[in-house]
Amino acid sequence: MNLIHVTNNEELEEVYKVRKVVFVDEQNVPLEEEIDDLEEESAHFLLQDDRESIGAGRFRVVEGYGKVERICVLKHKRKSGAGRAIMEGIEAYAKKEGIEKLKLNAQTHAIPFYEGLGYDVVSEEFLDAGIPHKSMVKYIFEHKRA
Repeated sequence: MNLIHVTNNEELEEVYKVRKVVFVDEQNVPLEEEIDDLEEESAHFLLQDDRESIGAGRFRVVEGYGKVERICVLKHKRKSGAGRAIMEGIEAYAKKEGIEKLKLNAQTHAIPFYEGLGYDVVSEEFLDAGIPHKSMVKYIFEHKRA
């Protein structure tokens, strides 16, 4: 598996294709909510396996912390380490950028996955695009903990 920090429109279109399959087609998120006005200010990541685009994620800086968003893996590649590869790549990018604290809004079924990566739940359940979520936080420099 190879995680690419997206640098061109062709790669970005692949990111959008993966996100559309997972969020729009599988989870019925409206396309206009999935592809939003924050795309241009975000860093995008594309995970490929044998040249097949299988996962994606987005990262942006909000009020001094890193916001991890739109993490997704195609159904046939889940449980393969793909999600972990995306998250580790985004965390490495955030560290390089000097970001200490990461936040994400996890779909509730994915909370154990993120807990396994060191994230802590910091909110009550809420709905986003009609899907139950909880906010989670991780400090990526070892001296802090949520």
